[in-house]
Amino acid sequence: IALAAILLAAVAAWVVSVIRRDVSIVDSLWSLLILLGLVTYIVASGAGGARAWLVTALVAAWALRLSLHITVRNHGEPEDRRYQAIRRNNEPHFWLKSLYIVFLLQGFLAWVVCLPAVAAVGAQTPPGPLASSWGALLTGLGLALWLAGMFFEVVGDWQLARFRRDRKTADAVLDTGLWRYTRHPNYFGEALLWWGIYLLALSAGAWWAFIGPLLLTFLLLRVSGVALLEKDIGERRPAYRDYVRRTNAFFPGPPRPLPQATDGV
Repeated sequence: IALAAILLAAVAAWVVSVIRRDVSIVDSLWSLLILLGLVTYIVASGAGGARAWLVTALVAAWALRLSLHITVRNHGEPEDRRYQAIRRNNEPHFWLKSLYIVFLLQGFLAWVVCLPAVAAVGAQTPPGPLASSWGALLTGLGLALWLAGMFFEVVGDWQLARFRRDRKTADAVLDTGLWRYTRHPNYFGEALLWWGIYLLALSAGAWWAFIGPLLLTFLLLRVSGVALLEKDIGERRPAYRDYVRRTNAFFPGPPRPLPQATDGV
């Protein structure tokens, strides 16, 4: 039922994208599809209790903040260049192909990513005092990871927005704040907070729900995140090449010194 609700919402967004000739709206929709899947599951299953309220609050805070941030960032802008490239590569009839290439695919992926939240709400906590202590520890660790992830995502997005507003040249590179330690603190934060939600699912015995954050981490690293964003950025912005050589792509770490140039003999 949750998957059906997500896909119906994706189809409705596709209709809007065809009218506007802009599939970038799917970026604003992504996190809301995940929230929709969780809420639909709770309503359909009748799940409730403190854990359901907690998980729903965490997912809603993340989803609404991210959707609002992307919507404000993209307001008045043309279709994202990534989607323009997809459009060029899938003409003719991209308007129809985008239904399954973009919207239904993202809807299905959102459903998979939603699994740890659904599992945290629906799984039954194993009985026994040992299980209770272990569950409390995992819940605490999960909340800590979620808070750390939200910090990286929110602060990273804020620092990037401020940098874009104030930068003096188009070639300038943001290498201060969180961006000094990782080239993508917002992506790292998103993965981290979903691993935190997985720990909440694990505390209820749903060990199998790791597929959700694992898929999300893979997408952020190898598909729609780091790999796609940096595919040609070094060619468009030469200063970024030095930034890549001294800064971790995903996991935060201290900047590496650049090799010193030596004089030829």
